[in-house]
Amino acid sequence: MRKVLIGIIVSILLITGCSDNDLMNTPTKRVETLLNNYVTLDKSVLSDLDETLLTETVMTTEQKDKYKDILKNQYQHLSYEIKEETVDGDNATVEVEIEVYDYKKIIDEATEYLNNNPKEFTTEDGKMTDISKFNDYKLEKLKDAKDKVTYTLNLTLKKVNDKWQLDDLTDTEISKIHGLYNY
Repeated sequence: MRKVLIGIIVSILLITGCSDNDLMNTPTKRVETLLNNYVTLDKSVLSDLDETLLTETVMTTEQKDKYKDILKNQYQHLSYEIKEETVDGDNATVEVEIEVYDYKKIIDEATEYLNNNPKEFTTEDGKMTDISKFNDYKLEKLKDAKDKVTYTLNLTLKKVNDKWQLDDLTDTEISKIHGLYNY
């Protein structure tokens, strides 16, 4: 009797464990995991952000740190809604609507301000634009972002060894997550 009871308990645990894995192995769950990694500032997301900022050559170290904080704020305030999941054999697409701060609008407005007020951003000799001054101005504007924008992402996945894996994000998808997409 005891062996039968233990066998039933083990069977229930195995079935429950398998079904939990199956529930997590869907295109939608993989996309939710990705987006939640942004919202929770997962170490993989922060590592990718650090790598991206290493290639930035126009900002000072202090400006890069400020920009990193601005993007972290963007990630933490990202909201999303899964709209549709389409599966075609071992390929899938998940349509998701995201809402992020509209950093593109702020950068456009800052550039327009620079064009209308070039003397505020010139070097000490007055001969050319001081990029560092302009970056400081943009970063202050980005830090105070309030307006949001909605984008649609169509994230693609492939099934590999019975597990759904997200394809690498495109530059367009990343720029949408960052609120920098040119709409």
